[in-house]
This record gives sequence, C-alpha cells and structure tokens, in this order.
Amino acid sequence: MPVLVNPIVMIGMFWVVPTGLALLDGPRPPGWDPLRRAWPLLAVPGALALWLPRSGAAAALAAVYALATLALALQAPARLMLTRSFRPSEIAVLTALAAPSVAGLALVAERASYPLFGFDLDVLALTVPHFHFAGFAAALVAGLVSRASDGPAARLAALSVPAGTLLVLLGYFVDDWAELVGAVVLTAGMAAVSVLTLRERRELAADPLTRGLLAVSALVLVATMALALSWALGEATGLPHLSLTWTAATHGLGNALGFAVCALLARRRLRADHTPPALLARTELPA
Repeated sequence: MPVLVNPIVMIGMFWVVPTGLALLDGPRPPGWDPLRRAWPLLAVPGALALWLPRSGAAAALAAVYALATLALALQAPARLMLTRSFRPSEIAVLTALAAPSVAGLALVAERASYPLFGFDLDVLALTVPHFHFAGFAAALVAGLVSRASDGPAARLAALSVPAGTLLVLLGYFVDDWAELVGAVVLTAGMAAVSVLTLRERRELAADPLTRGLLAVSALVLVATMALALSWALGEATGLPHLSLTWTAATHGLGNALGFAVCALLARRRLRADHTPPALLARTELPA
C-alpha cells in the first residue's frame, strides 16, 4: 500500500495545497502568503517521513509537517475574523484550510506506530491522503465553483462537501452506518460540484485544454464517488464491495489525479484567462 499511497500523498503535500491556496481570493490574514510560499519546503519533512520505516525519527519529521498544517488551520479563524462571513462558499473554504491538520495528526500517529483513538495503522495511513484530497481539495473546489452561482446546486455543493467530510470523520468514531451517512452527504455535494463544473466548462472555458480538464474532473468525480459510496455501503451492510486496498487504488487514485489535479489545473487556467493583465503580473511575481 505505501508504494501506491505515498506518491499520492506527496502530490497533495507539494502541489495541491499550495496551488489551491494561490487560487483563493479575498482578505488574507497576516502570514498567509509566507506560509503558502514556504509550503513546498515545509512538506519535505513530511514526505521523508512517508518513506522511512515507522520510528521516532519518522514521527519527528511528520511532526514538522503537522505543525505546518496546524498553522494553516489557524488561518481559518483568522480569515473568518476578516470576512465575518458564513456564506456557504466561505464555509467550504474554511473547511479546506482546516482539513490538512487532520492529515498531519494522522501522519504523526501512523509513523509513530501509535493507534490514535484505536484506529488501525492502515486506516491512519489512508486518512492522510483522504484529508488532502477529499478534505482540502474537494472543499476548496466546492467553494470556488459555488462562487460563480447562487443557485441551489451551488449552496448544496458548498455545504454538503464540508458536512459530508465532517460526518465521515465522525463516522470513524461511531460506526459504519454513521460513516455511510457521511458518504451519502459527501457524494451529494460532489455530484453538485460535478454539475457546476460542467456548467463552467460550457460558460467560462474558452480553450480546448481547459474545457478538457474540467470535463475530466467532473466525470471522474462521479465515478470515484460511486466507488466510495459502494465501499461505505458494503462496510455497513456486508454487501460485496472492493477491499480497502482496491478502493485506494481506484477511488483514491482517481480522486487525486482525475479530479483534484485536473480541477486545480483548470481553475488556474480560468483564473489567468479572467484576471486583468496588470493584476496577473502582480500575483505571479516570484516568491
């Protein structure tokens, strides 16, 4: 499993988080830009910890990355103080900022061979990519797509993705049925994200590459969430379903590369297409 999961986690650490942060607009608390620029460097200890044997040294390296995720989580209340907004899109963004801290804590525990809250080490290992992609990337994309529309689908996406992510996390502590409820809510939110993404593809994307990236992210999202829902249903009811390893290989890999990476690449291109040249020049100055 590490050969499959670790490269996905590294994509989340080194590229998804800083790219997603760069796409956010609105007020930025003090320390936001330095943290975003330093993020790839802060991710190095976390990446090294992934490949070392479970040990105190690996846990110490993971703790450095966990502190970075905690610093990011603290940006959420700081941003809330500046925006004073509980709009659905802003709730999704705040959720995205907090999500990597769950991954950071799970990484420290798993590298230390400590069954945090009684969870199996394999579950903790999969929690790390889950809260980089289903936590950070999905909530962030839900917040971004919902800003372009004020309809029911936008509100559903912006509220259901954070709520579903939280319910899935709570389901870890309750039982498989509670986790299934979270999976249903999260799947509903992600379906709304898919619909809004296809709408953006039709209305905003001008060039074929951006349109292709948006299409791939929307269609892969439907498939990967169907797999996640199937797994959660099987765990709760005993119906036949993919193993945890195969779920990680299909749902996890598709969600990371097919949805998150393609969605963020597309939104970076959309931002460049719709940003005035003078402002774009200022925002793309070297760090």
